[in-house]
Amino acid sequence: MDIQLKGKRALVTGSSSGLGEAIANMLASEGATVIIHGRDEKRTGRVVQQILAKGGSATMAIGDLATDEGADQVAAAALSGGQIDILVNNAGATSHKSWGEASAEDWMDIYNTNVVSYVRMIQRIVPQMKQLGWGRVIHIGGGLGIQPIKEQPHYNATLAARHNLSVSLARSIKDTGITSNVVSPGAIINPMVEEWLKNAAPKFNWGTDPEEIKYKAVQELIPNDTGRFGEPDEIAGAVTYLCSRFADYISGAVLRVDGGTIRCL
Repeated sequence: MDIQLKGKRALVTGSSSGLGEAIANMLASEGATVIIHGRDEKRTGRVVQQILAKGGSATMAIGDLATDEGADQVAAAALSGGQIDILVNNAGATSHKSWGEASAEDWMDIYNTNVVSYVRMIQRIVPQMKQLGWGRVIHIGGGLGIQPIKEQPHYNATLAARHNLSVSLARSIKDTGITSNVVSPGAIINPMVEEWLKNAAPKFNWGTDPEEIKYKAVQELIPNDTGRFGEPDEIAGAVTYLCSRFADYISGAVLRVDGGTIRCL
């Protein structure tokens, strides 16, 4: 199936590792030229070389999106090779501090990193999409923005803000040929999560077998209808779909990829 991404250029923020890397790899496999963004040149360059080795097309943009200067650098590098048809806002940070631990400064820092960084890239990339008459803006959100928990309230709030700004943007770009949507992941397995599970297993009496640990963690912490963690490629697949021609009629939507963790009508 041709989803018509050949010839498109996609900027994926925070794509030097994790979900962003998976998204960039899948978009490249579908024929898009991908701009890999990160703050560390070595890690970012590794992903670029990985894509080139598979016959894909990729370039690099280095900069800290938590600052205006860094966002300027990233936008300039991304646009230096041509127009940007697709913006995937993925870069951000997590924090596990509780209400009693997170200071007002913590709230401001994570809001800047997780929300204002998205705004910075929208402001620098979307105007030229309007001239193209076509574009895709995908924001990575999260289920905790829909059904927050008592822990990490400042982080939960930033996910809710991402969902809100994406819908507002969709209304703003009406009739331009650009769409704005959210992909909302559930609990996704990655090396950092696997390490946390290993360290937490003794506390919760989950045993020592890695597969048993993952199963029990899902049952006790994140029960869902699939009974497992999600995989990075499952998020990448959802993003790739929303970038395709088959998603022309989808805008202002939240696509939950969480195995049924979030229960809402």
